[in-house]
Amino acid sequence: MDATRTKPGARVLLVEDDQNIRELVELHLQLEGLIVVSRADGNEALSTARAETFDLVVLDLMLPGLDGVTLCRAIRRDSRNADAPILMLTARRDEVDKVLGLDSGADDYLTKPFGVRELVARVRALLRRRRPVIGEHAPPVQAGALLVEPARRQARLGDREIELTAHEFELLYVLAGNRGIVFSRDALVQRVWGEDTHITVRSVDTLVKRLRRKIENDPADPKFILTVWGSGYKFADA
Repeated sequence: MDATRTKPGARVLLVEDDQNIRELVELHLQLEGLIVVSRADGNEALSTARAETFDLVVLDLMLPGLDGVTLCRAIRRDSRNADAPILMLTARRDEVDKVLGLDSGADDYLTKPFGVRELVARVRALLRRRRPVIGEHAPPVQAGALLVEPARRQARLGDREIELTAHEFELLYVLAGNRGIVFSRDALVQRVWGEDTHITVRSVDTLVKRLRRKIENDPADPKFILTVWGSGYKFADA
């Protein structure tokens, strides 16, 4: 089997209200050997995400019912697919939409109109990255009251368990496991997403922002994940 192809039988939830785009995307994902469940409404898609398990979610930003940003946040917060990679489809040249999509929990975005080849490449990359970058046999990391345990894919701050997506967990593990070491954004892209990625350094900033909201008492004045201006990010030395 061609190593560049996706694993047959992977399940994809496709949420797109434009029938022509939905049918086109569904056709090419099925040609990849994927099982596609399509929804045209945000509320219906959320009900499906809560009831069924998927390997990937592809959703449009503009949807009837729940919009894409609200749907993405709801999937991350309250569904069986909180850890599934999410590819968001956005309007061309609208940087705000891209930032909103990533900030809501999406792993990647694709602007319309898009080519089928690029869509399939993004889907393949996200499905390959479904396997955690940080292995389950990696040692736990203790940083003050923060405990990060790869074997359990779990992070705790004192007595509180922190719910993290796969990329949030991996970013936290990399930074907390190397306290005081400054990582450039490019280095974090490689460590968290791996080499086979379309992710840009802007995604690192968004992921840090999401992570700070979960572990910092005051995300605007962080004590754990610090910005090193002109260089990147580091975890506090002590």
